[in-house]
Amino acid sequence: MFDDRSPIYQQIAERIKEDILSGALQEGDQVMSTNQYAAFYRINPATAAKGFHILVEEGIVHKRRGLGMFVSPDARQRLRTQRRERFFSDVVAPMVTQANLLGIPLSDVISHLQQQQETP
Repeated sequence: MFDDRSPIYQQIAERIKEDILSGALQEGDQVMSTNQYAAFYRINPATAAKGFHILVEEGIVHKRRGLGMFVSPDARQRLRTQRRERFFSDVVAPMVTQANLLGIPLSDVISHLQQQQETP
């Protein structure tokens, strides 16, 4: 499950975010506890806790005293907004810059993107 590209705690937070975005975890769903997560993936509980701390700080999950961690009511929309902003700055802006350098009209780029979207 984990790779060497980034710290495990960041990968934990990203995995849970992906589960929320994909619908595998719904708003209001209970998330595994840090100890359950650590035992299941055989990692240090402090590492798991650090990943969950990121999610709590971002408002993606919240604690209910005595009950555990739950996906926040607006988590999916919050994640979509964050990812949408990152998509435009990290993907679209460099693509437009590259298209300009290559002399590709924006209309050609848009046409190509529409063709890609139409093919499964």
